[in-house]
Amino acid sequence: MPDFVETQHVKAIEGWVLAYIKAGFAVHLRGNSGTGKTSMAMHVANKLGRPVVMLNGNEDLATPDLIGGRHGYKMRRVVDNFVHSVIKTEEDFVQRWVDSKLTIACKYGYTLIYDEFTRSHPETNNVFLSILQERILDLPMGRDDEESYINVHPDFTAIFTSNPEEYAGVYRSQDALRERMVTLDLDFFDEETEVAITAKKSKLEPDEARKIVMVMRRFRDTGLGECPPTIRGCIMIAKTMQVLEIQVDSENPIFRQICIDVLSSETSRKGIYSRQKKIRDVLNAILDESCSNY
Repeated sequence: MPDFVETQHVKAIEGWVLAYIKAGFAVHLRGNSGTGKTSMAMHVANKLGRPVVMLNGNEDLATPDLIGGRHGYKMRRVVDNFVHSVIKTEEDFVQRWVDSKLTIACKYGYTLIYDEFTRSHPETNNVFLSILQERILDLPMGRDDEESYINVHPDFTAIFTSNPEEYAGVYRSQDALRERMVTLDLDFFDEETEVAITAKKSKLEPDEARKIVMVMRRFRDTGLGECPPTIRGCIMIAKTMQVLEIQVDSENPIFRQICIDVLSSETSRKGIYSRQKKIRDVLNAILDESCSNY
């Protein structure tokens, strides 16, 4: 990942993830939205140097979507002309088995990233129990005359990500599955990492990026938002400023409006007017204080 930002904070997390993977365990990165779970998973997968397979959890995902199923038909036609005056023709149609992403990853030793796996129904993920423990993938009988299971390739690696259970659309994962992986709880990045990410993603100067980050962090510390603001908000603000070609300046009404629009929308689910007004008032006060200090 060419635009991945590595600070001491990020390298420390990366080191632990790689250590557990090298010890033979699946790793589960859990945390709030905007804590870098997916980016870290993709970065580590790139470090491993194996092909990467991505899965995205959702409530419609079923076991056949993971391992494969029968799709389409294969026709076989046999013509017997052994006796010159007699032609015997035999035709049959057989459903064709197609491996899906998980089966391919297990068979060839790819790195699997299962993003937001707890958004899938828990029973869908039961197939991982034997994969992570016995290193066997159980498959349906009759797979084009193949075995009903395959041994998982030694290089196969699984990295899971998820949001906390209180997030909407998230199911509670099975205890048996959680016991087969090492879970690392990711918090929000430290200040230096948030500044570096904002500057890198937006091409903004680090000093300018720091002002935006400080506004976001001080607002996050108030705890007013229904959801805490994240580094994504900083990147949105910085990129919009670049498009409009304006500077970080609390006296500039356009900059102030961008900050209020992005940070208030990022932290609100219901959009209650009284609550939004309070958030805007607090953001205005933070903008006055933060930007005047630079």
